[in-house]
Amino acid sequence: MTRALLLAQLEKMAEWDIVIIGGGATGLGSAVDAASRGLKTLLIERADFAKGTSSRSTKLVHGGVRYLAQGNIKLVKEALRERGYLLKNASHISREQPFIIPVYSWFDLFFYGIGLKVYDLLAGKLSIGATKILSAKQTKEALPTVKLPHLKGGILYHDGQFDDSRLAIDLAYTASSNGAIVLNYVTLIGFEKENKKIVSILCKDVISGKEYTVKAKSFINATGVFTDHILQLDEAERAPIVRPSQGIHLVVNKTFFTSSHAMMVPKTTDGRVFFAVPWHNEVVLGTTDTAIDTISEEPKPLNEEIDFIIAHFNKYNSVAIERKDVQSVYVGLRPLVKSAGVASTALISRDHTIIVSPSGLVTITGGKWTTYRKMGEDAVNNALFISKQPKRDCVTVNLKIGDPEKRRTMIEEIIAEDLKNATLLHENFPYTIAEVIFAIRYEWAETVEDILARRTRILFLNASVAKELAGFIANLLAKELGKDGEWEEKQVSVFCELAQQYIIN
Repeated sequence: MTRALLLAQLEKMAEWDIVIIGGGATGLGSAVDAASRGLKTLLIERADFAKGTSSRSTKLVHGGVRYLAQGNIKLVKEALRERGYLLKNASHISREQPFIIPVYSWFDLFFYGIGLKVYDLLAGKLSIGATKILSAKQTKEALPTVKLPHLKGGILYHDGQFDDSRLAIDLAYTASSNGAIVLNYVTLIGFEKENKKIVSILCKDVISGKEYTVKAKSFINATGVFTDHILQLDEAERAPIVRPSQGIHLVVNKTFFTSSHAMMVPKTTDGRVFFAVPWHNEVVLGTTDTAIDTISEEPKPLNEEIDFIIAHFNKYNSVAIERKDVQSVYVGLRPLVKSAGVASTALISRDHTIIVSPSGLVTITGGKWTTYRKMGEDAVNNALFISKQPKRDCVTVNLKIGDPEKRRTMIEEIIAEDLKNATLLHENFPYTIAEVIFAIRYEWAETVEDILARRTRILFLNASVAKELAGFIANLLAKELGKDGEWEEKQVSVFCELAQQYIIN
């Protein structure tokens, strides 16, 4: 269905059962949940799906080893259960990933070994592999570049890995195939109320500028770090509830870390864990946890954060990296919910929070990618209850996400239109011209950034290559969307300015 037809639905539908504001992990998960229950569902996102935090994760589907150390058994158990569901329902873009903790004291070998055995037990029937204690020799064989002095051994355990923004697009597809209307580049302007209850929203198509009034029975605020902005549109005097934290990741070539295993350091100087994770034939290093005061759609890395990650990688890896070796740096903001008496954002719980406003607005925030399905279920349950709609059972535990076979077939049809469409965009990446055309026609891609950041992951893997491809991608978009040369040039200019932020000077 074209964007014009999708927008027409905003005017045709007399009243939606549920409107979801926000197109990240939580909003898309809520849309899949609502649509699969048979609810008339609309989701709007003011930028692109997963534009913010939901495309900037560590790419892990995990229970959270450090939450176990903090004693948050409930969160770990829930996340391990959700990890199992995600790996089962989205197996085409997620997989099991072995991790090794290099250990430099006998006490740590015992302490973390026991802790990760408990981690296995908490996963129950959804366990994806048994924890093993490794000798120093076995650790070196699995992690060839690990630093050897004082190495006592290692602990092998298993978690999951995925492609975050690709999962987001597949969630949008799944919601749509279950009857939802999902729209990116549509922004909320305000709420309209009757008897102090929200009955409709005023929103605007960012691309055309056209405004729409949308009536619904219930409304969900799933806007992540922008949660407070939506809450204050509803209640101007509402006190902020989100304490944002910034985390950065560096991407380097796999020659610096040649293992197929990921490395995990359980405790850094700021109390976080540190990861070196093979991903899309490169290596993701991270992350940091820096409290911030200003929220933006394109947060910038701090020099001290970059230095922190480089120093921690070099502390445990014998092949050292420098700033010039970083192919891309990306930054995400965590929507942490304020906790009384907690000074460090690294210590704030990653559990999700639901708030129901007097107006009937249901707000869900906090959480993490792994638990997106449960967050969606909880948000929709609350929205139905508050709006007094009939109860409908959640069906997402066993709902397959995306349709990789159909996608593959449709891409082959695009290649059949012109065999040149089978050409790779770049020799170092597996993405073809046909995949870009498919993303424009069927995956809501509207900009160069949509293609190079989220439909493919080139911006996150190598920002310099992404800049090289900007003109070619802009031309493909212009042909498919009917845009002129001036639009093409602006797209290239805007994207290259953005991509420069992903390159360390």
